[in-house]
Amino acid sequence: MRHSKGLANWSIRHPVGVIMLALSVIVIGSFALNRLSVDLLPHIIYPEIRVRVLDSGVPPTVMEDRVTRKLEEQLAITEDAIHVQSTTTQGTTTVDLAFEYGKDIDVALRDASTRLDRARRTLPDSIDSPVIYKLDPSQIPVMEFVISSQIRDSAALRQWSDDVIAKWLLNLPGVAAAEVGGGVVREVHIIPDQQRMAAYDISYNTLSNAVTQGNGDQAAGRITMPGNELNSRISGRLISLEQLRQLPVARRGDTTLTLADLANVSFSTEDERILIRADGIPGIKLSIQKQPAANTTYVADQVKERLAWLKQQQIIPDDISVTQVSDQSIYVKQSLNNATTAAISGALLAMAVVYLFLGNLRHTLIIGSAIPIAIMFTCVLMGLGGLTLNIMTLGGLALGIGMLVDNTIVMLENISRHQQNHEHPLAAANNAATEVNSAIIASTSTNLCAILPFLFIGGLTGLLFQELIITISAAIFASMVIALTLVPALAAATKPSRSGGVRHLTDRAIKGLQRIYTAILKRFLRYRLLTLLAFILALIVSLPVFTSGKQIFLPALDDGRITIRITADTGISLTEMDARVTQLETLFSQQPETDTVFTLVGGSVFGRSQREQSNRSTVIVQLKSVAERELSSHQWIEKLQRQIASLQLAGFTVRMTQRGIRGIRTNSGSEDISLRLQGPDNKTLIRLADELTDQLKALPQLRNLSHSAEDRLNELSISLDRVRANQLGIDLADLIEATQIALQGKVISEFITEDHAYDIRLRLAEQHFNTPESIETLLLFPGTGSSPPVHLSDVASIQLIESPASIQRDNQMRIVEVSASLAPNITLGEALSAINTLRDKVVLPEGYSVYDGGSEKVLAEQNKLTTMLLGLALFLVFVVMAIQYESLRNPLIIIFGVPFAAIGVAAGLWLTGIPLSMPVWLGVIMLTGIVVNNAILLVEYVEIARDKGSSISEAILEAARLRLRPIIMTTLSTVAGMLPLALGWGDGAEMLQPLAITVIWGLSFSMLVSLVLIPVTYHLVNHRSSKA
Repeated sequence: MRHSKGLANWSIRHPVGVIMLALSVIVIGSFALNRLSVDLLPHIIYPEIRVRVLDSGVPPTVMEDRVTRKLEEQLAITEDAIHVQSTTTQGTTTVDLAFEYGKDIDVALRDASTRLDRARRTLPDSIDSPVIYKLDPSQIPVMEFVISSQIRDSAALRQWSDDVIAKWLLNLPGVAAAEVGGGVVREVHIIPDQQRMAAYDISYNTLSNAVTQGNGDQAAGRITMPGNELNSRISGRLISLEQLRQLPVARRGDTTLTLADLANVSFSTEDERILIRADGIPGIKLSIQKQPAANTTYVADQVKERLAWLKQQQIIPDDISVTQVSDQSIYVKQSLNNATTAAISGALLAMAVVYLFLGNLRHTLIIGSAIPIAIMFTCVLMGLGGLTLNIMTLGGLALGIGMLVDNTIVMLENISRHQQNHEHPLAAANNAATEVNSAIIASTSTNLCAILPFLFIGGLTGLLFQELIITISAAIFASMVIALTLVPALAAATKPSRSGGVRHLTDRAIKGLQRIYTAILKRFLRYRLLTLLAFILALIVSLPVFTSGKQIFLPALDDGRITIRITADTGISLTEMDARVTQLETLFSQQPETDTVFTLVGGSVFGRSQREQSNRSTVIVQLKSVAERELSSHQWIEKLQRQIASLQLAGFTVRMTQRGIRGIRTNSGSEDISLRLQGPDNKTLIRLADELTDQLKALPQLRNLSHSAEDRLNELSISLDRVRANQLGIDLADLIEATQIALQGKVISEFITEDHAYDIRLRLAEQHFNTPESIETLLLFPGTGSSPPVHLSDVASIQLIESPASIQRDNQMRIVEVSASLAPNITLGEALSAINTLRDKVVLPEGYSVYDGGSEKVLAEQNKLTTMLLGLALFLVFVVMAIQYESLRNPLIIIFGVPFAAIGVAAGLWLTGIPLSMPVWLGVIMLTGIVVNNAILLVEYVEIARDKGSSISEAILEAARLRLRPIIMTTLSTVAGMLPLALGWGDGAEMLQPLAITVIWGLSFSMLVSLVLIPVTYHLVNHRSSKA
């Protein structure tokens, strides 16, 4: 027997070497698989930087003037910055700086830090140190707990959490932060007696300076001696509360006035302004953040093990309970398990299809062994590429399963056919491999060329889908290598077995199908133009599916996390707010689908930062897993909205949303849709926002309408009479210091014990200033022998005003943002279409504009990007085929059939109700490389038959008859491999289900295109050729 050249032929002659290489791949692949980091999604770092500045208690309007504007001015000129926006609330300024995707964010962070240092010189001394960081979804806590106790008060619980549990968890590998929030912190309060201070002519500044200057150690230099040096230190730190009380403040005559003579000094706490509960039990919040590159499931497992050990060692005492309210790893594990199950199920279904057609258990096992080897080969490539194991990469493997067996089926089916003709196993394998080598390489090349352009795109799409594309590409490449090496080697070494009953039944069915198909194809070849027009008409009819407004960017993942935001009328007390929230909390807990209920009353807490707003509360309900509940998250929301409406909560607004993919942002706001109004006058902006919100409420596509300026704060405005103040020796700084000390206190020093540090806060007794009128009695100047004391009412007027709770700015101009969530079963595209129709009718005053907050831009870029990628994929597939055939005619015939796969895609989307999205477009682009495979095989066999002297009609009919079985086999095996993913069962399946459905329906219809349209087109193009 003469040996042909080529990889497949070499493998047939060296079966032991091929098997050893396959075993090496399995061993190395298993090692690589165990080292892959595990997460829900690929690691994403947005090209954005955030700066946060805190100045406790300062109203938003004051923060805007003193902090926000100055920060924006400096940060906006950071190199390559394209956008700056800010949000200012009470005591907090947050500025976001955006760059183009592709910008080195570490370089941008250094540049922005330099700008922040310059801005810091112009900011008030009272602010906390500004914090600057990259916007990274990994900063979202991977786990959250509520720590509660039956016997400890909030201050003791907070201190225990800070000193014990947070420190034990912080040193775990992969943990970036263990932050305690909520509760109250113990402080040393100095509460002056205003009358005694007036009597002794002591000002607040004198009191503050005495504590600041009288408490602290100071280096005093160095003593140099022969052969030795001694450092010296002045020990002035106060080590007991009694020392602080006896601290001298001033002398009056022969009397030394101590702090205890003028003020009450004691340990105390601030009022608890934010209430935290887990399943109705009060406590404080503990958030665990992982390091960016850390394994989510590993970190969560480490935290759980450490907590169990701490409980076992009684480091967590019996009176303290730690309740888990959030754990991202649970959903990650469930999603990955489902993707793994889908991959295994797909492999088994694909093998079942192969066995059904080949009826040969040995050949089926060859393909069965090829699948795990190809997967391990893919894992090796994933490890080399630094990929993580997430739903994208696992989904890529699940999608690739069907494509993995495609090449192996082509090779094995051809070997089986030669063996059925009683050829020697080696000769059969050698001859069959020679026939299909070029077709396998061509089909693999077209598959890769269709999807590789995705690797060159940027933006959020690139960050999300590049790992999926790399995985699928690796799987396709692996399938080619396996098909050209392992499959022929094993098939040649395997003795042909008698066909079983299954094969006989299949053969009879296929032969019958071949006769019917050949007869039908003869008719189509007779009416070629009519057949072509019918396909073109079907394509035209299907096009509206791709041009309709029913589209989204990404499918929403049903992780069961429901966010309920409760807003009450301005001025409500925390007690009344808590009573209403408790009523709702009980309702949520009673639902059979509910797992945990986490409640924040009176504001929000993120890490150690908290924002106090007595009229705002958040309840986060975690539903049970998809398998354990009958309702989806959206159905649960609809049910609860009806129940809440029946409660008739006057003065309260309850907004319920299911956020979709945590950490993925497609617009500037927190809701599905945001519109921004911009203009010179703030009052006009608010009026326009009210009108626009009312108009949008009439659209059935939207829910939860609100705008950023509708939440207001009641505020005391204290206006200084500068002339009168100057006459009495009072300036603005005196007024600011006195009111701050009276209403919130001022941290003036630190009291340090052996193991704790406590702020020393100078403040007045709260009961003296609990009404606007009582503020007027505030002592500003104690008076002297010749001058009477000066009170606030002597130099200032007090007025109760309403101010915005939040101020938003975009590119250094004030805006008001109108936000909304989507109604059930409404897509983003449909909602935007309705909004744009309404927006066209809105007449705005000159100088005012309304624009999209980002969602519309995302969809527009998606459509532009996919059009470009689709065109590029078609071009590259054509180039590969032209190189393969060294002609243009046959590649044009094959590429002509590709767009008709859209008919099947449109039918699938219409029947399943799935909207257009990025995964759907990715599936369409993948199809451009997949659907040509069958056509390549068919056209190649037609050419072989014509070379042997057959007429064009005879060649087409003979090739169609011979390739019917492998075409059906490869199509059904690919469909079977993707079917579990397309069914969308379990957690996390929503992301890749549209892609699988697109490929299945498109590939299924493309089989009809390959069997009917391609032969008809080939005949139309070649009927005048010399071979006809």
